[in-house]
Amino acid sequence: MNAPDRIEELLSATKDAFASGALVQLKLGGYHGDEPELKAVLVKKITTKAGEKYSFTWRYKTRDTIKNYSQSEALALLREGLKDAFRSAQLATTDFDMLFERNGEKMRLKRTDVEGREVPSTDHNRAKNRPLTETDKPWLKALGLAGKNGAIRHDAQDKFRQINKMVEIFAPLIQVIKAERPLIVDMGAGKGYLDFALYDYLATVAERPVRIVGVEMREQLVADGNATAKASGFAGLSFQSGTIMEFDATGADAVIALHACDTATDDAIFRGISAGAALIAVAPCCHKQIRRQMEAGQADARLEPLLRHGIFVERQAEMVTDTLRALLLELNGYKTKVFEFVSDAHTPKNNLIVAEKDGRAGRDREAVLKQITDIKTLFGIEQHYLEGLLGL
Repeated sequence: MNAPDRIEELLSATKDAFASGALVQLKLGGYHGDEPELKAVLVKKITTKAGEKYSFTWRYKTRDTIKNYSQSEALALLREGLKDAFRSAQLATTDFDMLFERNGEKMRLKRTDVEGREVPSTDHNRAKNRPLTETDKPWLKALGLAGKNGAIRHDAQDKFRQINKMVEIFAPLIQVIKAERPLIVDMGAGKGYLDFALYDYLATVAERPVRIVGVEMREQLVADGNATAKASGFAGLSFQSGTIMEFDATGADAVIALHACDTATDDAIFRGISAGAALIAVAPCCHKQIRRQMEAGQADARLEPLLRHGIFVERQAEMVTDTLRALLLELNGYKTKVFEFVSDAHTPKNNLIVAEKDGRAGRDREAVLKQITDIKTLFGIEQHYLEGLLGL
């Protein structure tokens, strides 16, 4: 068999698997074409209103582009890509795997039979909205999200959607970090839902080498997390016991904290600033420190209608706390943005503060300090906890 025939044999196998419903995925890798940020291409079968299509996910360093093609268009793209731009391809079906490798003019094709692999859903909406499409993973089962059959449990569907949404937000932020193998520290990791999902996506899907350390006080969760990481083959994921302020974050490229209660969020921000992390991302939970000061202090009389009712005091405390956090991050060289990262139907604590280091420290410092002072005066606040950590 000559070299071009090996490409045609792979395409024929792909076409047959598509027609029979046995196609799981075709992945093209080893890219060396003209698009420097393109990493790989994933091909799956989807069902749309216009009929069955080949769905191509063009996976770039910091983004994904999804396009659907007819069979003739898809096979033409694959044929051209395998001849020149891609050095390898992996075809997965319910019955066999097929590995294609090209080295110059030499091409090799190897087929291996498999058993027990299920056909993934071809529903268009489900396929395009979830970064994590493979659900038969040890970590998903260990964390109680997937059952023994590899399908996401009915009572874990909302949690799985949340995890996918977090990956969708965090992965692009991490992928633009310049470090060759970024170190991500998750403060208050808990069971490590985000850590496992991020590592799985970045290391195995996006092919972006990373190290992730989950910091957690509860020793049993640390032991469980490390055991699951080992069982999953995630060599770059580990968990360590301790508090946020005990952990030495030196060398961290990203510091993350989801729902660290009250001032624990500030501890995480402080650790990130001290480490000079390129990325700090926190989803605050509870805002008691500032609320106590607002209730005990003397706010501007004009705010009385806004602070007359306890529920409004709570909401204002959240807004003021996180506004001051964003300003203090800007004061230390970070560009910040605040937005909702999941629906409030899942959790009312759904604001995410994202800070990316851009060297703005020193620029307009006095103006930022004045904004901080004015806000504290307006609401009768003596000092934000993070100010004390930063020595302000």
